[in-house]
Amino acid sequence: MTTDQPHTQILAPRWLIPVAPRDEVLEHHAVVITDGVIEAILPLDEARTRRETSGRPVDWIDLPDHALIPGLVNGHTHAAMSLMRGLADDLPLMTWLQEHIWPVEEQMLGHHFVRDGTLLAALEMLRGGTTCLADMYFFPEAAIEAVQTAGLRGVFGIVVIDAANAWSANAEEALSQGIALINDYRHHSRIDFALAPHAPYTVGDTSLTRVRTISDQLDLPVHMHVHETAQEVESALTERGERPLTRLDRLGLINERLVAVHMTQLTEAEIGRLAQTGTHVLHSPQSNLKLASGFCPVARLLESGVNVGLGTDGAASNNDLDMFDEMRTAALIAKPVAGDAAAVSAHQALHMATMGGARAFGLDDRIGSIETGKRADLVAVNLDEAETQPVYDPVSTLVYSASRRQVSDVWVDGQPLLRHGRLRHLDSRAIIDQANAWREPILHAKARL
Repeated sequence: MTTDQPHTQILAPRWLIPVAPRDEVLEHHAVVITDGVIEAILPLDEARTRRETSGRPVDWIDLPDHALIPGLVNGHTHAAMSLMRGLADDLPLMTWLQEHIWPVEEQMLGHHFVRDGTLLAALEMLRGGTTCLADMYFFPEAAIEAVQTAGLRGVFGIVVIDAANAWSANAEEALSQGIALINDYRHHSRIDFALAPHAPYTVGDTSLTRVRTISDQLDLPVHMHVHETAQEVESALTERGERPLTRLDRLGLINERLVAVHMTQLTEAEIGRLAQTGTHVLHSPQSNLKLASGFCPVARLLESGVNVGLGTDGAASNNDLDMFDEMRTAALIAKPVAGDAAAVSAHQALHMATMGGARAFGLDDRIGSIETGKRADLVAVNLDEAETQPVYDPVSTLVYSASRRQVSDVWVDGQPLLRHGRLRHLDSRAIIDQANAWREPILHAKARL
């Protein structure tokens, strides 16, 4: 009789950047992975001894010029919108949404559209070191299909909006379908869920109250665009007589399960309330810049103790899903906004892109850092390139100099999805060709507007 032996890998990078503890960089250390779980972090000599004395096969992976980091967590994206990359650029948010994106979606949305767009996004994210995405889009079952094919981890938003759409006739139907989907994937190790009311201006009090109730009952995060623009806040004051955050607080949604995206319009009192309630903020700096939405006061939020994650938003408003570029942008724009060159350090930016996003969605016990007992979602970045030499501080180099094109290896649950820059399972040409097949139908839909 044969017994399946545990599968052990030992990764030996030049620099090991665990993220937790913060600001730590280990040299001459290795990560031991057994059956997808980080078993130990050891000095290199001890790791070699373990390999020699283990009594079972061990895959030793040398990463001599690499920084090993936790997999990046793209904490806010609309993955399927990759199919609309570049479709409507250089426009303010509401013009972009109401006159271009929403009308095209009305004609194009469906299972196959979402599956193909999400698979294109997953390909891009995987090659850029993103191992987990928090998606907010219609037909989440199609997005799940694509992310499972790619081997990534995902938090899938059950989109709630009061207007009828191709996926649901109303908010109640969306929630009903969402609960059924959650039950279907209850025991899947890489699939998690959030409730995703689109925004205060598209979801009424009755629907938001229902969202809060389900969030309380099922302990689900609430992933929502909030205070994205000054216009949003001004319109709310005119129409309702209260700021959106005040309204959400009145409805019981300002709490430790709320993941509030964008948050460019905040008062000191609101920042204090977010800190008091444990509310999370998800920062999407490049989308905010491109749509002229404003600046999230990230430094003030961090100083106040608010957990901040990082996300790209969708490729229709960014126009990429590059978390390295997002880290750099987040660190750079925080400094003039705060009037302080020390605001949002490289270490803080990396924390936002890993542990910050994981914590926002309640995944920080599984991912977000390189710690014993966590899942082995890991990324190796080759710093032996002209653009990243010499290396004095590997974290500064990662945030301010490195490119996603230097990602050489990606593991999710210990499974190698990218090795030496080569995809292990996905056929990139087939995915790209399938995405390009949507170009003419989308252009035809836009021409009918």
